[in-house]
Amino acid sequence: MKYLLTSGGVSNASIKQALIELLGKPISQAKALCIPTAAYGHPEVNPDGVWRFISGQSSAPMVDLGWQSVGVLELTALPTIATKRWHQWIADADVLLVDGGDAIYLNYWLHQSGLADLLPELTDKVWVGVSAGSMVLAPRIGQFFVNWEAPTHTADATLGLVDFGIFPHWHLFPENNLANAQQWVKSIGIPGYLIDEQTAIQVVDHQTTVISEGQWRLLKP
Repeated sequence: MKYLLTSGGVSNASIKQALIELLGKPISQAKALCIPTAAYGHPEVNPDGVWRFISGQSSAPMVDLGWQSVGVLELTALPTIATKRWHQWIADADVLLVDGGDAIYLNYWLHQSGLADLLPELTDKVWVGVSAGSMVLAPRIGQFFVNWEAPTHTADATLGLVDFGIFPHWHLFPENNLANAQQWVKSIGIPGYLIDEQTAIQVVDHQTTVISEGQWRLLKP
């Protein structure tokens, strides 16, 4: 897959242009599936927040960018649906829009649904994440961000499809600050990006590019 990993969605012209280039077509000609699952796992997210994401009224621009079509792919439902059926839904889409919430909860349902196993095969698709929807691509998220304990007791381990961690929402919340991010990167033992709402990390063919109209730092343990 091609990844566009954000803290605050497609929040400026630079990130939007990167998205268009990854798609290889205008947004108005691209079909999207939005994944709201992570929100259900976070203790501070309620059903109103899930609705705002799906309806394109979230504070993080994702669903409301003018797609040709948008569908909802709820991961908790996929185990009850014939695999060929939902695989076709993904085959027909150009991009997955993955909401924030709890990254461990999202990781759990990516595996339980079977989508995690499918991701390496989706070489022509684009993954656009916001917050936890970006963090879940890392090998681990760090205990700083763990709110939900998976039945499989995977601690803070996530997909490992990129080789760095992401510390989102720099300056948005008091606790999302440089000092805490420096402690966080030591705890995960791999490089990590501290990013604000105007920054995205693009990964294509293992090549990483920072796209920003805001502030970011690459931290090393």
